[in-house]
Amino acid sequence: MKAIQNFMDSLRPQFEKGGKLHKYWPAYDAFYTFLFVPGHTTPARGAHIRDGIDLKRTMFTVIVALIPALLFGMYNAGYQHFKAAGMLEVVTFWDMFLYGATKIIPMLIVSYGVGLGIEFGMAIVKGHQINEGYLVTGMLIPLIMPIDIPLWMLAISVVFAVVIGKEVFGGTGMNILNPALTARVFAFFAYPSYMSGEKVWIGGMLKGEAVDGYSGATALGDLATTGKTDFSAIDMFLGFIPGSVGETSTLAILIGAVILIATGVGSWKIMLSGVLGALTMGLIFNAVSSAAITPEMKGFMSIPAWQHLIMGGFAFGIVFMATDPVSAAQTEKGKWIYGFLIGFFAIMIRVFNPAYPEGIMLAILLMNVFAPLIDHYVVEANIKKRMKRMKLQTVKA
Repeated sequence: MKAIQNFMDSLRPQFEKGGKLHKYWPAYDAFYTFLFVPGHTTPARGAHIRDGIDLKRTMFTVIVALIPALLFGMYNAGYQHFKAAGMLEVVTFWDMFLYGATKIIPMLIVSYGVGLGIEFGMAIVKGHQINEGYLVTGMLIPLIMPIDIPLWMLAISVVFAVVIGKEVFGGTGMNILNPALTARVFAFFAYPSYMSGEKVWIGGMLKGEAVDGYSGATALGDLATTGKTDFSAIDMFLGFIPGSVGETSTLAILIGAVILIATGVGSWKIMLSGVLGALTMGLIFNAVSSAAITPEMKGFMSIPAWQHLIMGGFAFGIVFMATDPVSAAQTEKGKWIYGFLIGFFAIMIRVFNPAYPEGIMLAILLMNVFAPLIDHYVVEANIKKRMKRMKLQTVKA
């Protein structure tokens, strides 16, 4: 590493002010600080990391936490494809994994290529440093998309997320909405036929490669339309079900959650309160399921509350999206309120909106908007409490 650092240091004069390549200083600085700890202080605006590591290494920790979900997503993509084709008995683990890799790696390349290209371009034009936030966003976007989404749609969604969801607000640390979820909501409303239904979740089904009569509907899709699902709880927990690339395996997501909590990067308060909010709403639905208007809704409302935690993208959203330090609540009490309401509204939207049973995305985006308001009232309440205490002490004196 010393030799690499010496080489990078020898190039520095060319990129500094007055050098031939000074316009490309943001690109040089991005590569240098990715490899080595930067020698500058935290900027006055944006996301602040008050610790012994910088923002890039914090983002790298999140990427490490995402790897279990990514690897299982590659395997499950192949598993679902060969299951749909009726070929599970004649393929190996590596056949399934490699098939999934051939579908997901291009998604990662497009996501990082387009997103980082925009980030580099914006940094060079504006003359500021490369924003590190897209290191995580570039991984998250493919993991929350259907396996068969066309790459050009993915690219347009990335452009929308980076430009409209982040850059217009000032870049990393200034956005009010989670950029990855912004990409997904754009894709959902711009290309609904490629984001819902039973053919988008399994690689090859759009090309008619599935056996006759095979359904690729997700567990939530089944419940929304029929009020029941044929997937077992263990299959939903392990992830052997159709769904977005990285959202199917609750087990893999829990491994990521442990990494985030152990390193102090992810807020356990938001994760726990989100689970409590979901269980609360699930138990309420269980109690009033007899008042359901249709048999399908009654079936959805009657499933055990804990099963909501292992279905759809709930676990992935609570662990990796709701805990985004930029768009989440910042106060300690605010994190409890913020997380609880995300879980509560996610299950409410899931059951009451059969057209889009995956409610975690809308719930997180809604609470992203209200997070500053939550923090405001928490701070105001704390100020009033301290003022009251000060007045009492003054009277006693």
